Order: sequence, then structure tokens, then C-alpha cells
Amino acid sequence: MTNKTKIIGIYAMTAVVSALILAVAFWVRGGLIEREKPLAINQGVKKVPVFFPIGADLGATNQSGEKVKLSDLKGKVWVVGEFFAVCPHCALRNGQELRELIDTFSTNPDFHLTCISIDPETDNVERLKEYASVLNADAKNWWFLTTGNTKVAHDYMDGTLKFFSVRERTDKADIESNGRFAHDLGLAVVNRKFEVVGKWPLAEARKADPVLYEKYKQEMYAKIREELAK
Repeated sequence: MTNKTKIIGIYAMTAVVSALILAVAFWVRGGLIEREKPLAINQGVKKVPVFFPIGADLGATNQSGEKVKLSDLKGKVWVVGEFFAVCPHCALRNGQELRELIDTFSTNPDFHLTCISIDPETDNVERLKEYASVLNADAKNWWFLTTGNTKVAHDYMDGTLKFFSVRERTDKADIESNGRFAHDLGLAVVNRKFEVVGKWPLAEARKADPVLYEKYKQEMYAKIREELAK
């Protein structure tokens, strides 16, 4: 073997090793990025249909202490999301996305917002009343609801409204930063016939991609206007 052939061989081997190192590095980096994604995104395994009838009713108590049922909203167009009072992500979403929704559509008496607690045994009526007061939420068109039973709330949100599954956090530091539950921050639109006609992850899109956020927002607002016009 000539010296020239040896040198070519060494360079070729170096190139192969370098490529392998880069591949491993990108694989590790990809794994780290995946682990750093927000915990509340796509927690479940179900794909949410664009359209489906709500198959069961839910009874709860709102921030005014009134016993209500979701079926009371039949004939209205309403937006529903899940929350719990000490969730920092909910506070941001509710103060931005939901406040803007109510400011935009509140002049229409057929529009309603509904937030269902996924920590209902902690979120009693007094806590909900304080929470709603901070957001200046009027119970006539914006409910904060507690069922009083965690399993009932989770089963309804996951099974009936088809939100991504709620996950209880176990890491103490994670709980202190993000609250007890990782959950779906999406907002679903329900038509006058008690059917879910769309669901949009506005809160996640706002953080991840401003262009996508505007697209989702315009789609959601257009759907609400379409349903209100019917």
C-alpha cells in the first residue's frame, strides 16, 4: 500500500467517525429538546375529533354557588377549557385568551365561556369566586365550575369532551413551578346543538409559533362567528 493510499484511507476513516459522532450528538440533542418540551402539550394518546356530539351531561357548581349543568347551555355557542386555580399556565391563558374572547363576543347573549376545574376538591366555590373576581368574570356568561369530585371531572374531560388525559405531577420542584396537574390547555368550541365543532391549542401556539398562533386564533374566531350566525 502506498503512502498516498494510506493517507486517503485515514481521511476516509476520519470522515466516517466524524459523521457517527455528529449523528450521536444530534440524537442526544434531539432527546434533550424532547424532554424540555412543556409538560402540558399532548399529554394523552387520543386524537381529538374535529366534530362530535357531547354524549353525556355534567352537573357542577359555578363561582356564584349556583348548581348548573352543561346542558343548560344548549342553544348557545360556548367555549370550554379545563383549569385549576393555582395553575400558572391557566392564569396566563385565562387572562389573555379567554378575556379577549369574552371582550370580543360578550355583546352576543348566545355566547358563553366555561372553565371546568380538574382539581375540584381544592377549588371550592369560595376559591372560584375569588378567581373569577380577579378576571372580572360574570357568571351570566363565564362559568368557573367545580364538580367536587376529581375522578368525575377527569373522566368527563378525558372521556366525554376528549381532552388529552390529565397527568398528576410527582416531582416537587415541578409541582412548585407548574402546579399539581399537567393538562390540556386547548379550548374547544361547542355549537347550539351540544356538539364539539373544533378545538385549538392557542396557549401552546402563542409560546411556540406566533404565525401559527394567529392562524389558529383566526380559525377559532371564524368558527365561533359561523356558529353564532346559525
